[in-house]
Amino acid sequence: MDRIHVSTVVCLSTEEVYDFLVDFPRYARYSEYLTEVEADGDGSPGTRYRLRFSWWKLSYTAHTEVSDAEPPTRLDWRVTEDLDAKGRWRVDPLDDVPETVPDATGPACRVHLEVEFDPGSVGGEMLDLPRFVSLDWVVEKVKPVLVAEAERVVERIVADVEGRRRDAELVVHEAPGER
Repeated sequence: MDRIHVSTVVCLSTEEVYDFLVDFPRYARYSEYLTEVEADGDGSPGTRYRLRFSWWKLSYTAHTEVSDAEPPTRLDWRVTEDLDAKGRWRVDPLDDVPETVPDATGPACRVHLEVEFDPGSVGGEMLDLPRFVSLDWVVEKVKPVLVAEAERVVERIVADVEGRRRDAELVVHEAPGER
């Protein structure tokens, strides 16, 4: 399994951040490649999402489900079709706001986006690949795109949830191929 783990500090309480993260359909506003989100449910366990992605000459709809939740600190999900993948948002309260966060007042937490996926579980029938393009080539090209996309989403969420744009210090704890 490959992993992506990105985190940053958000200057709000864990409850406020969790409520924001549960509203998954808004994520399409943060992503360059996520073009549409359809939800069946309220964001609690059992909620199903259809996520429409477009990148390069490819498009794909991921079917996901919220698998577990521990409000206000964890929200787990898994992909239910075509790909062996799962992930979570984790929200850890902080006693002190790090000095790297300018003009911070009030509560703060560290928000983690963690994703695990098995690139070998991607089947050729899952994507309509252009002629002469191998699935292995696509998988290797997508890995760095996924890391950059995770960073972009977390950074944009911070700006939206805090109501201001700032240089959020993003920590990439793990990326595909690092083990």
